[in-house]
Amino acid sequence: MAVDGYLLKADGIHASYGKLEILHGVSLEVQPRELVSIIGPNGAGKSTAFKTIVGLLHPMPGRVLFDGRDITGLLPYQVLRLGLAYVPQGRIVFPQMTVLENLEMGAFIETDSSRVREGLERVYGLFPILAERRQQKAGTMSGGEQQMLAIGRSLMTTPKLILLDEPSLGLSPKFVTLIFEKLIEMKRAGYTLVVVEQNAAKALSVADRGYVLELGRNRFEGTGQALLNDPEVKRLYLGG
Repeated sequence: MAVDGYLLKADGIHASYGKLEILHGVSLEVQPRELVSIIGPNGAGKSTAFKTIVGLLHPMPGRVLFDGRDITGLLPYQVLRLGLAYVPQGRIVFPQMTVLENLEMGAFIETDSSRVREGLERVYGLFPILAERRQQKAGTMSGGEQQMLAIGRSLMTTPKLILLDEPSLGLSPKFVTLIFEKLIEMKRAGYTLVVVEQNAAKALSVADRGYVLELGRNRFEGTGQALLNDPEVKRLYLGG
């Protein structure tokens, strides 16, 4: 059950690496079936916000609400069981495992084999190339194919919300276009997505709403189109 219409609500989260505080009261809200983009310069705290939401870092202070419950301080596997999936940046795959084995690893919390099969069908429907390459070792695939695999792995548990950290990072223009097309396709299929992206203009162009973070604080927020058209956002973050 969403909280006040929001599936996810991060409320005034502070987070640190040791004594270095990165987030200084960041707040984010995500409604069901939205695609929300988070942009900002390097060091703005975008990835740290994701790590705090999924339990890799503990907010001090602040709280995270997801699907009607307070998940502040839960461990990542506990958060995953509640339906919150996380795709970290860097195309993290198991290189010596096949595509199929990587996808099955994404379903490690599933005990029903029929649900695993349904997950595979779901992923192969979105990324047909993964079906063709199911017996290929992940480490021999291109960067774009590995990113599709990383995203596909997150879909194996039927998540209510997916956080994607820099899904287009380091990819060729062809795969950048393809990944954004797949994000739109996922939204149309009913997934709720939050995307951290360096490709700010492209991220805002596909977003229902967006947030701009700077130095660990909220700087701007609004619809994707409003942020794209905002002169200050253009000047500071969109190159003109």
